[in-house]
Amino acid sequence: MKRKKVAVIGAGVVGASAAYILSKETDIDLTIYDEGIGQGTSAAAGIISPWLSKRRNKKWYNMVKAGAAFYPDFLSEVMDGEPVPSSVYKRVGTLLFKQKDKQLEELLEIGLKRREDAPEIGELTILPPQKIKEMIPIYTKNKSALYASGGARVDGEKLVELLLSKAVSNGAVLKRERVSVEQDGKMYAVVSESETEHVDAVILAVAAWLPELLEPLDYEVDIRPQKGQLVEVTFDGYDTQNWPVVMPEGEKDITPFENGTVVIGATHENDKGFDLEIERTALTSMIKEASETFSHYFSTSSITSYRSGTRAYTSDFSPFMGKVPELPNVVAASGLGSTGLTAGPLVGKCLADLVQHKEPLLSLEDYPIGKYIKKQD
Repeated sequence: MKRKKVAVIGAGVVGASAAYILSKETDIDLTIYDEGIGQGTSAAAGIISPWLSKRRNKKWYNMVKAGAAFYPDFLSEVMDGEPVPSSVYKRVGTLLFKQKDKQLEELLEIGLKRREDAPEIGELTILPPQKIKEMIPIYTKNKSALYASGGARVDGEKLVELLLSKAVSNGAVLKRERVSVEQDGKMYAVVSESETEHVDAVILAVAAWLPELLEPLDYEVDIRPQKGQLVEVTFDGYDTQNWPVVMPEGEKDITPFENGTVVIGATHENDKGFDLEIERTALTSMIKEASETFSHYFSTSSITSYRSGTRAYTSDFSPFMGKVPELPNVVAASGLGSTGLTAGPLVGKCLADLVQHKEPLLSLEDYPIGKYIKKQD
């Protein structure tokens, strides 16, 4: 039997998840292409805790809720019965802060209602400052927070590395190259500087770079890049691996990992294009904010590294996925923005299902690709 040749272009969390899933299929010959520059994964703090957002877009919420629920079983499958490395993913709980105690009560009410169909939220309770300090010894402020025990952290870079390594071990080929796509009869030519490969189907998981691939094929694509920068600090002498994720008022989240490492951020910069240059002024500002709102232990002296990446947004901030109009056997997803890590594995699963002509887990009608990708007249 002839094997179906599939190309996955883009190996961030969406593409890597799709690639891993397809690599298990014996009737698919899989090649993964990724230039390795500026992935949205690098712009994400790694927080899996979507349930208490006040964002009113119900379709977006359904995606991220389902994405968070998808993680444990998906990673269990990836690890084939072995424990999921805590350095990749771990449920540690989430602490959400608000300016007023009344707002915490309102959030608690929202959470209890949403927990009815999202039991993975776990325990919900408002914790006083002393209880928070018991969880995170460096906490020095005097505000209460809403605790959701089901919140998790994920290291996006390590997750992608894990998925790609599993895909390669299953027989997929990974090529670190920039490519373009051309239509060649009923097949597609994936063209790089070194070679041209003809494939039967293509998954486009290139986030903000989607216009670059589709505009030569006469498509208009509603996607814009957004720069995200994070700063990593280290607290020597502290065991941070079980600290909950901290979500203060605003966008400067605090995500503890192992070995005293804590990530702060990320920024949301709409006017930088694809610029990945580290701007230390913005990151120093985040350190100052963390010090003022959470702990005076945060200081520039604790900084160990910086990173930046590029997210993808549509003009109305809604994600999309599905079959590219008028391009048979080409599927795409984008516009996930800062929730790419939360929804990414599930979206990757949906794209893999579409390539195999299976019904995806999410309704495509809720994320209409034709609204954002249109053939030029």
